[in-house]
Amino acid sequence: MSTEQSSPPVRSPAARSPVLPLRRAWLVLAVVFVADVMDVLDSTVANLAGPSIQGDLGGSGTTVQWVLAAYTAAFAIGLVVSGRLGDLIGRRRLFLLGMAGFTLASLACGLAPGVGFLIGARALQGLCGSVMIPQGFALVKIVFPPEHLRRALIPFGPMMGLATVAGPILAGWLLHLDLFGGQWRPIFLINVPIGVAAWILGRCFLPRDAGENPSARLDPRGVALLTLASALLIIPLVQGRELGWPAWTFAMMGASVPALVLFAVSERRAAHPVITPSLLRKRSFIVGLVIVCGFYSALTGFQLALSLMLQLGAHWTPLHTGLTLIPWALGSAVAVGLAGAFLARRLGRATLRLGLGIAAAGLIALWWTVARGQDTLSSWTLAPALLITGFGSGLVFIPVFDHVLGDATADEVGTGSGMLNAAQQFASAIGAAALGTAFFARAGHGGLFDAGGLVMAVAAALYLATFLLVGLLPKHAQQAHG
Repeated sequence: MSTEQSSPPVRSPAARSPVLPLRRAWLVLAVVFVADVMDVLDSTVANLAGPSIQGDLGGSGTTVQWVLAAYTAAFAIGLVVSGRLGDLIGRRRLFLLGMAGFTLASLACGLAPGVGFLIGARALQGLCGSVMIPQGFALVKIVFPPEHLRRALIPFGPMMGLATVAGPILAGWLLHLDLFGGQWRPIFLINVPIGVAAWILGRCFLPRDAGENPSARLDPRGVALLTLASALLIIPLVQGRELGWPAWTFAMMGASVPALVLFAVSERRAAHPVITPSLLRKRSFIVGLVIVCGFYSALTGFQLALSLMLQLGAHWTPLHTGLTLIPWALGSAVAVGLAGAFLARRLGRATLRLGLGIAAAGLIALWWTVARGQDTLSSWTLAPALLITGFGSGLVFIPVFDHVLGDATADEVGTGSGMLNAAQQFASAIGAAALGTAFFARAGHGGLFDAGGLVMAVAAALYLATFLLVGLLPKHAQQAHG
């Protein structure tokens, strides 16, 4: 989920371009909001559409994993450099380029003739999304006067949380409608008219001068090493089970470790490092990366496993599956509102512990429900556990970024927030790959319901592990900044 923290830091008043009239600034905000919702929805809808895509285009179980992992991995890698590219090329120009590319990639996804083409289009879609999103929030911070900026950004957190949980429900509805006989294709094609309208509005209203920094530079070697390390890890995780785990899969995963070490060494010596070096010396930031990775890998893996279990195991329709997730969505929406309104301020990091503990309890209850009554499983029997899991997750969505970046300086917060969002996306790719692989491996021996239960147990364990790490974060984000 991309939030307001994904933008570069606010520059000094001297570096800011003149703010726009307030009415036009709100139009800029609307364009950026549409872009962010498009990204969030496209990172979630494929969870539910996976079985339909596989049934139409063919392929094995890894098809579903790749459709998810290609988008999130490309998005994560692109986020690492997109903020500095905005400084070099221009934020308005790069936002419009990203929006155009995202829209065209969505069209390519919707018209994909085969699995390979779809996976490639999804990777392009994720890359274009990563180019677009950081520029949008940088533009918003430029066009609003400081006294109006906080009020303008308040709705973003809750709305992005709602978009995250609404994605599977929207996908189920579109799959049920089967518009023009397109089956799963409308979940991607719906982006085309929205993207065209947003591009036109952006061209009309986005400011041409957004306080770019032409002196910024990229570190091509660092970017190449990070991309290599990511590919070395994700490719064998997705393909290994289907191929019988040949030796090269373990060799690739092992090689990802020295690639990451080389990246770290390169960063230390780089004149223009991808990551601000001082961030790597902050305990809260390093621990925060681990927390974000654990939380989002568990979240993505749980959603994928539940969708596969209900559609392939219980033979539910996509709409039935999507509607079953409504309690999860409602719980998340209520918790996001509570956390944003007062809980995060009053409880500090205890909000994260409360949310992770509740989410883990909900997953354990969900596993127990599935294991106890496979033959009597229904939306109603799943609803209590899903409501609890959603409520716990919702308490984490908004405050986690503030607490992780609690002691970051103004010069560090832009790079740090971009890295956290990249970690979120990369963790989602790993969650789809690793937990998806565990699901299909277990399904081959114990059945789809046992496989779903295994993933829920692993996801609960990841939540509890991150629960323990929260104690290393600052107690209150606002105190850390001070």
